[in-house]
Amino acid sequence: MKASAFVYPWDVVGDPAAPERLAALGIEQVTLASAYHSTRALTPRHPRHRVVTAEYAAVLYPPGDRWSGRGLRPCPAGRWAPADAYGEAAAALAEAGLPAHTWVVLAHNSRLGAEHPDTSVVNAYGDRYPWAPCIAQPATRAYLVDLAAEAAVRPGAHGTELESLGWYGLAHLHAHDKTSGVALGDAGQYLMSLCFCPSCRTGYGAHSLDADALAAAVRDALEPLWRGEADDGGWTGVAKRLGEDTAAATRAWREHTARTLQEEAVAAVRAGAPDGFQVLLHADPVPHHCGANAGVDPAHILSVADGVVVPCTGGPDLLAPFAAQGHADAVLAANFTIVSGMGGSPATLAADAARAGAHGATELRLYHAGLASDTDLAAVRAALSAR
Repeated sequence: MKASAFVYPWDVVGDPAAPERLAALGIEQVTLASAYHSTRALTPRHPRHRVVTAEYAAVLYPPGDRWSGRGLRPCPAGRWAPADAYGEAAAALAEAGLPAHTWVVLAHNSRLGAEHPDTSVVNAYGDRYPWAPCIAQPATRAYLVDLAAEAAVRPGAHGTELESLGWYGLAHLHAHDKTSGVALGDAGQYLMSLCFCPSCRTGYGAHSLDADALAAAVRDALEPLWRGEADDGGWTGVAKRLGEDTAAATRAWREHTARTLQEEAVAAVRAGAPDGFQVLLHADPVPHHCGANAGVDPAHILSVADGVVVPCTGGPDLLAPFAAQGHADAVLAANFTIVSGMGGSPATLAADAARAGAHGATELRLYHAGLASDTDLAAVRAALSAR
């Protein structure tokens, strides 16, 4: 199976040894960030720095003329990266024989929410999630589609991997996060992620739901969880707490919104891409799930995109619904964390990859070659050499 490692441009720019070091892992490709959210990242081997603080969501290339005069537009990177960090890194990696897929983060942007609060998801209590743009809003959708098209099709890229192309919700690796005091499971996370911005309120109305009554029902459904009652989990827990018909109507609105956005974004990428350009989505096969791995209907998404990148660090089970669709040419990339300090297991990568292959994986994704220690990378080299 072809293997690609996730990399930030700042892992490469300014470190002449980085491209050959990455190639020596035995990977055939890199997945290189071109549009990314705010983060604080270690760079364990860089000759000039050990920590990079990306202060806000930014594009890692010079944004184009399409954004002129628009209220919603991407921000270029600040002092943590050169103006065309992506281009510099991609060129250096290509010289080492490593072609790139762009890595594009879309509906996850805290700066957008801070500067344009009305774009954010609003929960049933009226709290805004500034990291989570509401994908139902027309202006936000137009921004995300154009960002996908521009950030995906960078010079020399062979494909793209679109992250967060769907609903984002409560769950978020936020600075000094303090949201785990109450054990919200799958049902609680869904209820806390339902949006009540004006666009979503109108959307619920189209599905015969009164938005005020729905918000009250969501608050009532959550009240036992705040008191410490166990979360039933899964969609059955949502339906039990909200009522089957009401739950189904919320899901119908959200799934239609996400599916149409995914269709529009993929079409926009293809319109500007060269022949043979691959379009993959970071995906979860449970359609009502939120987050970086967008909840999708496997049959639908494999009719739209060339494949998916699926989280497999906890096991390969999420691959099965995609493999069951029988798309022989689809890319099913099993994504494994290879950073021990972030819950990864690089020492078992060979066995994990074999299990993923048995569940239908056609490729591997390794998160994250820039963050991993030398020991972790040595384990990756050993695993990939055994293929």
